[in-house]
Amino acid sequence: MKSFNLIKLAIVAVVLGAISFAFSAAPQKITVKGSDTLVILAQKWAEEYMKSNAAVTIQVTGGGSGVGISALINGATDIANASRKMKTTEKDKLKARYNTLGVEVACAKDGITVYLHPSNKVKELSIKQLSDIYKGIITNWKEVGGADQTIKLYGRENSSGTYVFFQEHVVKGDYATSCQTLPGTAAVVNAVKKDPSGIGYGGAAYAEGIEICKVKKDDNSPGYKANAETIKNNEYPITRYLYMYLSNRPTGEIKKYIDWILSVEGQKLVVEMGYFPVK
Repeated sequence: MKSFNLIKLAIVAVVLGAISFAFSAAPQKITVKGSDTLVILAQKWAEEYMKSNAAVTIQVTGGGSGVGISALINGATDIANASRKMKTTEKDKLKARYNTLGVEVACAKDGITVYLHPSNKVKELSIKQLSDIYKGIITNWKEVGGADQTIKLYGRENSSGTYVFFQEHVVKGDYATSCQTLPGTAAVVNAVKKDPSGIGYGGAAYAEGIEICKVKKDDNSPGYKANAETIKNNEYPITRYLYMYLSNRPTGEIKKYIDWILSVEGQKLVVEMGYFPVK
Protein backbone atom coordinates (compact mmCIF):
# COMPACT_ATOMS: atom_id res chain seq x y z
CA MET A 1 0.00 0.00 0.00
CA LYS A 2 2.81 2.35 0.92
CA SER A 3 4.60 1.78 -2.39
CA PHE A 4 1.29 2.24 -4.24
CA ASN A 5 0.80 5.64 -2.57
CA LEU A 6 4.34 6.62 -3.47
CA ILE A 7 3.64 5.72 -7.10
CA LYS A 8 0.46 7.83 -7.05
CA LEU A 9 2.37 10.76 -5.57
CA ALA A 10 5.05 10.40 -8.22
CA ILE A 11 2.41 10.39 -10.99
CA VAL A 12 0.74 13.50 -9.53
CA ALA A 13 4.13 15.25 -9.34
CA VAL A 14 4.88 14.42 -12.96
CA VAL A 15 1.44 15.65 -14.11
CA LEU A 16 1.73 18.89 -12.12
CA GLY A 17 5.23 19.39 -13.43
CA ALA A 18 4.02 18.91 -17.00
CA ILE A 19 1.19 21.40 -16.45
CA SER A 20 3.59 23.89 -14.92
CA PHE A 21 6.00 23.49 -17.83
CA ALA A 22 3.16 23.92 -20.33
CA PHE A 23 2.10 27.20 -18.74
CA SER A 24 5.65 28.49 -18.47
CA ALA A 25 6.44 27.47 -22.06
CA ALA A 26 3.28 29.01 -23.49
CA PRO A 27 4.12 32.18 -25.46
CA GLN A 28 2.83 35.48 -24.13
CA LYS A 29 0.49 37.20 -26.57
CA ILE A 30 0.57 40.97 -27.00
CA THR A 31 -2.25 42.52 -29.00
CA VAL A 32 -1.83 45.82 -30.85
CA LYS A 33 -4.70 47.55 -32.64
CA GLY A 34 -5.49 50.93 -34.16
CA SER A 35 -3.92 53.48 -36.47
CA ASP A 36 -3.69 52.53 -40.15
CA THR A 37 -0.93 55.11 -40.49
CA LEU A 38 1.14 53.14 -37.98
CA VAL A 39 0.14 49.63 -39.00
CA ILE A 40 2.96 48.86 -41.45
CA LEU A 41 5.55 50.09 -38.95
CA ALA A 42 3.86 48.24 -36.08
CA GLN A 43 3.85 45.03 -38.12
CA LYS A 44 7.55 45.45 -38.88
CA TRP A 45 8.34 46.04 -35.18
CA ALA A 46 6.40 42.91 -34.24
CA GLU A 47 8.05 40.80 -36.93
CA GLU A 48 11.59 41.82 -35.96
CA TYR A 49 10.99 41.57 -32.20
CA MET A 50 9.56 38.05 -32.41
CA LYS A 51 12.64 36.85 -34.30
CA SER A 52 14.74 37.21 -31.15
CA ASN A 53 11.93 36.74 -28.59
CA ALA A 54 10.35 33.38 -29.40
CA ALA A 55 8.35 33.35 -26.15
CA VAL A 56 6.30 36.36 -27.28
CA THR A 57 3.56 36.47 -29.92
CA ILE A 58 2.54 39.94 -31.13
CA GLN A 59 -0.68 40.37 -33.11
CA VAL A 60 -1.07 43.66 -35.00
CA THR A 61 -4.25 44.91 -36.71
CA GLY A 62 -5.36 48.29 -38.03
CA GLY A 63 -8.82 49.76 -38.24
CA GLY A 64 -8.05 53.36 -37.31
CA SER A 65 -7.01 55.24 -34.17
CA GLY A 66 -10.55 55.49 -32.86
CA VAL A 67 -11.07 51.75 -33.27
CA GLY A 68 -7.83 51.01 -31.40
CA ILE A 69 -8.66 53.37 -28.53
CA SER A 70 -12.17 51.90 -28.22
CA ALA A 71 -10.62 48.42 -28.07
CA LEU A 72 -8.28 49.60 -25.30
CA ILE A 73 -11.19 51.01 -23.31
CA ASN A 74 -13.14 47.75 -23.78
CA GLY A 75 -10.17 45.61 -22.74
CA ALA A 76 -9.84 44.07 -26.21
CA THR A 77 -6.22 45.11 -26.86
CA ASP A 78 -3.04 45.63 -24.87
CA ILE A 79 -1.77 48.54 -26.96
CA ALA A 80 -3.77 51.05 -28.98
CA ASN A 81 -1.87 52.71 -31.82
CA ALA A 82 -3.00 56.25 -32.59
CA SER A 83 -1.97 58.97 -34.99
CA ARG A 84 -3.63 61.57 -32.77
CA LYS A 85 -3.90 62.24 -29.06
CA MET A 86 -6.66 60.64 -27.04
CA LYS A 87 -9.75 62.79 -26.65
CA THR A 88 -10.96 63.92 -23.23
CA THR A 89 -14.11 61.81 -23.65
CA GLU A 90 -11.97 58.73 -24.34
CA LYS A 91 -9.82 59.38 -21.27
CA ASP A 92 -12.98 59.73 -19.19
CA LYS A 93 -14.19 56.32 -20.38
CA LEU A 94 -10.80 54.79 -19.65
CA LYS A 95 -10.83 56.28 -16.15
CA ALA A 96 -14.35 55.03 -15.49
CA ARG A 97 -13.28 51.48 -16.34
CA TYR A 98 -9.73 51.28 -15.00
CA ASN A 99 -9.49 54.31 -12.68
CA THR A 100 -6.57 55.58 -14.73
CA LEU A 101 -6.07 58.12 -17.52
CA GLY A 102 -3.89 55.65 -19.37
CA VAL A 103 -0.28 55.85 -20.48
CA GLU A 104 0.81 57.70 -23.62
CA VAL A 105 4.03 56.70 -25.43
CA ALA A 106 5.25 58.74 -28.41
CA CYS A 107 6.89 56.13 -30.65
CA ALA A 108 7.54 57.92 -33.98
CA LYS A 109 6.93 61.14 -35.89
CA ASP A 110 5.14 61.61 -39.19
CA GLY A 111 4.49 64.35 -41.70
CA ILE A 112 0.97 64.22 -43.10
CA THR A 113 1.65 64.24 -46.82
CA VAL A 114 -0.56 65.79 -49.48
CA TYR A 115 -0.88 63.49 -52.50
CA LEU A 116 -1.43 64.71 -56.08
CA HIS A 117 -1.60 62.94 -59.42
CA PRO A 118 1.79 63.09 -61.22
CA SER A 119 0.19 65.01 -64.11
CA ASN A 120 -1.00 67.85 -61.86
CA LYS A 121 0.72 71.19 -62.60
CA VAL A 122 0.25 72.29 -58.99
CA LYS A 123 3.38 71.54 -56.98
CA GLU A 124 2.78 73.40 -53.71
CA LEU A 125 -0.13 74.63 -51.62
CA SER A 126 -0.45 76.69 -48.45
CA ILE A 127 -2.31 75.53 -45.35
CA LYS A 128 -5.02 78.11 -46.15
CA GLN A 129 -5.41 76.78 -49.70
CA LEU A 130 -5.63 73.19 -48.43
CA SER A 131 -8.24 74.31 -45.91
CA ASP A 132 -10.32 75.99 -48.61
CA ILE A 133 -9.96 72.97 -50.92
CA TYR A 134 -11.15 70.50 -48.29
CA LYS A 135 -13.94 72.80 -47.12
CA GLY A 136 -15.20 73.01 -50.70
CA ILE A 137 -14.47 76.76 -51.07
CA ILE A 138 -11.85 76.17 -53.78
CA THR A 139 -13.35 73.65 -56.21
CA ASN A 140 -11.27 73.97 -59.40
CA TRP A 141 -7.52 73.46 -59.88
CA LYS A 142 -7.30 76.65 -61.98
CA GLU A 143 -7.98 78.65 -58.77
CA VAL A 144 -4.57 77.55 -57.44
CA GLY A 145 -2.57 77.65 -60.67
CA GLY A 146 -3.55 74.30 -62.15
CA ALA A 147 -5.64 73.06 -65.08
CA ASP A 148 -9.32 73.82 -65.53
CA GLN A 149 -10.52 70.69 -63.71
CA THR A 150 -12.92 70.12 -60.85
CA ILE A 151 -10.99 69.04 -57.77
CA LYS A 152 -11.80 65.54 -56.51
CA LEU A 153 -11.30 65.18 -52.75
CA TYR A 154 -10.15 61.96 -51.11
CA GLY A 155 -9.66 61.45 -47.38
CA ARG A 156 -9.91 59.06 -44.47
CA GLU A 157 -12.98 57.88 -42.56
CA ASN A 158 -13.86 59.67 -39.31
CA SER A 159 -12.51 56.84 -37.11
CA SER A 160 -9.04 57.69 -38.43
CA GLY A 161 -6.61 59.74 -36.36
CA THR A 162 -5.28 61.21 -39.61
CA TYR A 163 -8.80 62.42 -40.45
CA VAL A 164 -9.06 64.12 -37.04
CA PHE A 165 -5.55 65.63 -37.10
CA PHE A 166 -5.94 66.98 -40.64
CA GLN A 167 -9.34 68.42 -39.77
CA GLU A 168 -8.08 70.14 -36.61
CA HIS A 169 -4.76 71.46 -37.94
CA VAL A 170 -5.42 72.05 -41.64
CA VAL A 171 -9.12 72.16 -42.54
CA LYS A 172 -10.12 73.88 -39.26
CA GLY A 173 -13.77 73.21 -39.95
CA ASP A 174 -16.03 70.66 -41.59
CA TYR A 175 -14.92 68.68 -44.60
CA ALA A 176 -16.82 69.28 -47.84
CA THR A 177 -19.62 66.78 -48.35
CA SER A 178 -18.03 65.91 -51.71
CA CYS A 179 -14.95 64.45 -49.98
CA GLN A 180 -14.82 60.71 -50.61
CA THR A 181 -13.73 58.89 -47.45
CA LEU A 182 -11.71 55.70 -47.81
CA PRO A 183 -10.85 52.96 -45.27
CA GLY A 184 -7.07 53.28 -45.29
CA THR A 185 -4.20 55.46 -46.46
CA ALA A 186 -3.21 52.99 -49.18
CA ALA A 187 -6.72 53.35 -50.62
CA VAL A 188 -6.34 57.15 -50.68
CA VAL A 189 -3.02 56.86 -52.53
CA ASN A 190 -4.48 54.40 -55.05
CA ALA A 191 -7.46 56.69 -55.71
CA VAL A 192 -5.22 59.70 -56.40
CA LYS A 193 -2.95 57.59 -58.64
CA LYS A 194 -5.94 56.88 -60.89
CA ASP A 195 -7.47 60.36 -60.82
CA PRO A 196 -5.67 63.29 -62.53
CA SER A 197 -7.94 65.74 -60.71
CA GLY A 198 -7.59 64.07 -57.32
CA ILE A 199 -6.01 65.20 -54.05
CA GLY A 200 -5.53 63.16 -50.89
CA TYR A 201 -3.65 63.14 -47.60
CA GLY A 202 -2.01 60.57 -45.34
CA GLY A 203 1.20 59.29 -43.83
CA ALA A 204 4.53 59.97 -45.53
CA ALA A 205 5.41 56.26 -45.59
CA TYR A 206 2.59 55.56 -48.07
CA ALA A 207 3.63 58.20 -50.62
CA GLU A 208 4.62 56.02 -53.59
CA GLY A 209 3.67 56.42 -57.23
CA ILE A 210 2.10 59.84 -56.72
CA GLU A 211 3.25 63.47 -56.69
CA ILE A 212 4.10 64.78 -53.22
CA CYS A 213 2.84 68.33 -52.85
CA LYS A 214 5.01 70.87 -51.04
CA VAL A 215 3.17 72.54 -48.16
CA LYS A 216 3.59 76.18 -47.11
CA LYS A 217 2.77 77.50 -43.67
CA ASP A 218 1.40 80.67 -45.32
CA ASP A 219 1.69 82.60 -48.58
CA ASN A 220 4.99 84.21 -47.51
CA SER A 221 6.69 80.97 -46.45
CA PRO A 222 8.63 78.47 -48.56
CA GLY A 223 7.04 75.13 -49.39
CA TYR A 224 8.44 71.93 -47.90
CA LYS A 225 8.01 68.21 -48.38
CA ALA A 226 8.02 65.91 -45.37
CA ASN A 227 11.50 64.42 -44.94
CA ALA A 228 13.95 63.74 -42.12
CA GLU A 229 15.50 67.22 -42.31
CA THR A 230 12.27 69.24 -42.50
CA ILE A 231 10.69 67.20 -39.70
CA LYS A 232 13.76 67.54 -37.47
CA ASN A 233 13.96 71.30 -38.07
CA ASN A 234 10.20 71.77 -37.53
CA GLU A 235 9.90 73.24 -41.03
CA TYR A 236 7.24 70.94 -42.42
CA PRO A 237 3.95 72.46 -41.24
CA ILE A 238 1.88 69.26 -40.84
CA THR A 239 4.13 67.28 -38.50
CA ARG A 240 2.72 65.07 -35.75
CA TYR A 241 3.71 62.43 -33.23
CA LEU A 242 2.43 58.87 -33.47
CA TYR A 243 1.43 57.21 -30.20
CA MET A 244 0.94 53.95 -28.38
CA TYR A 245 -1.66 54.02 -25.58
CA LEU A 246 -1.98 51.58 -22.69
CA SER A 247 -4.57 51.39 -19.93
CA ASN A 248 -1.89 51.12 -17.22
CA ARG A 249 1.87 51.47 -16.81
CA PRO A 250 3.42 48.59 -18.79
CA THR A 251 5.14 45.71 -17.01
CA GLY A 252 6.72 42.40 -18.00
CA GLU A 253 6.92 41.51 -21.68
CA ILE A 254 4.86 44.53 -22.77
CA LYS A 255 7.33 46.90 -21.08
CA LYS A 256 10.26 45.05 -22.68
CA TYR A 257 8.62 45.39 -26.08
CA ILE A 258 7.95 49.11 -25.71
CA ASP A 259 11.48 49.73 -24.40
CA TRP A 260 12.80 47.93 -27.49
CA ILE A 261 10.63 50.07 -29.81
CA LEU A 262 12.14 53.21 -28.25
CA SER A 263 15.68 51.83 -28.41
CA VAL A 264 18.19 52.54 -31.17
CA GLU A 265 17.25 49.26 -32.85
CA GLY A 266 13.51 49.97 -32.80
CA GLN A 267 13.93 53.57 -33.96
CA LYS A 268 16.18 52.42 -36.80
CA LEU A 269 13.19 50.53 -38.17
CA VAL A 270 11.16 53.75 -37.96
CA VAL A 271 13.52 55.32 -40.50
CA GLU A 272 13.72 52.21 -42.68
CA MET A 273 9.92 52.10 -42.99
CA GLY A 274 9.63 55.74 -44.09
CA TYR A 275 8.67 57.38 -40.80
CA PHE A 276 10.73 59.68 -38.57
CA PRO A 277 12.32 58.90 -35.17
CA VAL A 278 11.13 60.51 -31.95
CA LYS A 279 14.70 61.54 -31.07
